Amino acid sequence: MKQELQIRCKNNKKTENISIGSSLSEIFDEINLKMDFGPVSAKVNNKVEGLNYRVYHNKDVEFLDLYSSSGMRAYTRTLFFILCKAANDIFKNVGMVIDIPVSNGYYCDLQLGRPLAEDEVKAIKERMQQVIDAAMPIRRRECTTEEAVRVFNEVGDKEKVKLLSSTGRLYTVYYDLDGYKDYYYGTLLTNTSQIHLFDLVKYYDGMLLRIPLSSDPSKLGELIRQDKLFEIFTEHHKWQDIIGIRTIGDLNKVVDDGNAMGLINVAEALQEKKISHIAEMIAERKNVRVVLIAGPSSSGKTTTCKRLSIQLIVNGLKPVGISLDDYFVDREKTPRDENGNMDYEHVEALNIPLLNQQLNALMAGEEVELPKYNFQTGKSEKSGRKLRLKGNEVLVVEGIHALNPMLTAQIPEESKFRVYASALTTILLDNHNYVPTTDNRLLRRIIRDYKYRGVSAQETIRRWPSVRAGENKWIFPFQENADVMFNTAMLFELGVIKSQAEPLLELVPEDCDEYSEAYRLLKFLRYIRPIPNRQVPPSSLLREFLGGSSFKY
Repeated sequence: MKQELQIRCKNNKKTENISIGSSLSEIFDEINLKMDFGPVSAKVNNKVEGLNYRVYHNKDVEFLDLYSSSGMRAYTRTLFFILCKAANDIFKNVGMVIDIPVSNGYYCDLQLGRPLAEDEVKAIKERMQQVIDAAMPIRRRECTTEEAVRVFNEVGDKEKVKLLSSTGRLYTVYYDLDGYKDYYYGTLLTNTSQIHLFDLVKYYDGMLLRIPLSSDPSKLGELIRQDKLFEIFTEHHKWQDIIGIRTIGDLNKVVDDGNAMGLINVAEALQEKKISHIAEMIAERKNVRVVLIAGPSSSGKTTTCKRLSIQLIVNGLKPVGISLDDYFVDREKTPRDENGNMDYEHVEALNIPLLNQQLNALMAGEEVELPKYNFQTGKSEKSGRKLRLKGNEVLVVEGIHALNPMLTAQIPEESKFRVYASALTTILLDNHNYVPTTDNRLLRRIIRDYKYRGVSAQETIRRWPSVRAGENKWIFPFQENADVMFNTAMLFELGVIKSQAEPLLELVPEDCDEYSEAYRLLKFLRYIRPIPNRQVPPSSLLREFLGGSSFKY
């Protein structure tokens, strides 16, 4: 008699009897679901698994397509795998670094010691397409970590050896594609034929791997130049090469050797030097009267603003802060989103004419009375705070719309200096596994929301997609408008964040949708050696999230 188990499918809200030991792929076919761009993976009891995962007990299952963030990650990782396989087929034993998220794709550096040629990029792309057209199975291998280290030692992948040797895990999973072996810290597709769309183009000295849009997986993201963003990543990578820390394996070794404090001191000094340089740039531009600072959530804008203000004083300027929160329009005038709800993140939720009028008046030497927004009544009120700029004073304006040209359209360009601040995570897990900058910021926000707002990790994770949607609409399109970009990420910070974030993530209950994201972040943090919070100085930008800062917020 055939043994069966029950699957509660969240997609069709039905309970199905399935043969014990069936794979998720087989279950999907049996249930007869329809997905235009899937399935690519599935949540099993709210943990994301690959479609080769076999079920031996009753489970809740939700199949994921490319419209989901988990599904898009699995698709992208599989593209990385195919790219590395194709490059290895053409250039034997040459390293590949999958690195910078830029221009709606990923910058990939084939380590030839010279720039890649157009025809070489074309050859790699053609080989990728051949691998996809051949419908090759992607096999998941589980073995002892000792065996996995031996496998990657044999192919000369030192970064994977460093990473796997530092995990402390008994068993490791790696993947095999037609004899080419690689390691990824998340699920992959089960067959290369599941890749329906990609592109590979020459980009700087390497190549750009282009991926489908999460909003419309039938299209590639627009190829836009992001030279300033690329430059800031490249600058930090050069510095990392000098000190010898490019990957989490390198960071773990520093911690194991007892040298974390030295790394913290160097990283903090580098960040202060960059802030000092920005202040010098502002001081050298004699016409600058308004400094505009923008960046996404949990990028450390507030501390950046405070530390920059100190450096401006050192350079003979007196900073005067203005909060954009006080320029909200009366609540009934707030723009509505597509669902008819008030959209407080819309640029026109601010009283732009009043802001421009007052900025121009201040720069003309006039006195103005700044507004004060009453969040309880939803009304703009007079604050009683009157302001007149003196000769050495500059206005410092921080907010999500600060780089949007609409915000200061009536202010002369020569009077403005724009700063984009974001946690641009440059450390890699290993050469084929980059660390998403959004994960770094989400972990920061989880810690800060709990410490300062009493908000659980579950609630922060639940709100995060909405936060990200606002960033994609109102911040990222304008980041290249910046006069300078400032990277607020610290090389050591994931080690400090680990100890703070893990207990909060572990409180997320298994029976909620947010559990899968909490579980994913916990899996990632387990790769990293902890660094004690006490080693971080009180002036550090990280203290904005950890607490114990010498600044007042």
